[in-house]
Amino acid sequence: MGKVFPDAKAALAGLLRDGMMIHSGGFGLCGIPALLIEAIRDSGVRDLTIVSNNAGIDDAGLGLLLKTRQVKKMISSYVGENKTFAEQFLAGELEIEFNPQGTLAERIRAGGAGIPAFYTKTGVGTEVAKGKPTAEFDGETYVMERGIVADLAIIHAWMGDTEGNLIYRKTARNFNPMMATAAKVTVAQVEHLVRPGELDPDHVITPGVFVKRMVQCPAGYEKRIEQRTVRKREPAAAGGVA
Repeated sequence: MGKVFPDAKAALAGLLRDGMMIHSGGFGLCGIPALLIEAIRDSGVRDLTIVSNNAGIDDAGLGLLLKTRQVKKMISSYVGENKTFAEQFLAGELEIEFNPQGTLAERIRAGGAGIPAFYTKTGVGTEVAKGKPTAEFDGETYVMERGIVADLAIIHAWMGDTEGNLIYRKTARNFNPMMATAAKVTVAQVEHLVRPGELDPDHVITPGVFVKRMVQCPAGYEKRIEQRTVRKREPAAAGGVA
């Protein structure tokens, strides 16, 4: 069977169940798999554990799943701009496992590489290390962190071919590539889909062997900006010389 499906609902058919763990790629709202998140919301699955650097904002990204209370636990590094995320956490309605961002990225990478656990100095002596094994190496204390392998990874790529080879663009490269390797099944949404052989092999970041299903983003797909900050340009100097 081909890897390309007609829409996000079809791409996720038969993969979703209550209580599963899902990797959700991207960084803030950049490079998030918005189409797949919406399809998960519409499916009605509940008690999800979501691994993501944050939970987007209230009306976009993973914030949609928090709003419908389909998320039981977040494994993340940043609460961000999501008011619903903070409210549910403070009310004891949402379990959160905080990780320093580099540690979270390495836990996912380790899961994809078949490494069950590793040691790091980050978080030693803080709440992050509470209840976790520690060990000494060269006179320094390190805390043990477990690799993460999810039931499903949903990711976003800038370009891909129908065999599942993917290319990411700029900030959207954060978390998406390692999540693609660290799940039992990876489903990708792709902005630009081409035929096999049309991608420069040197530019491929995720080989197609990791991607089981794909969906192409429709024309006019909106990529949201979490916070738009602009400033007025200084007037040009006389003669065009700064």
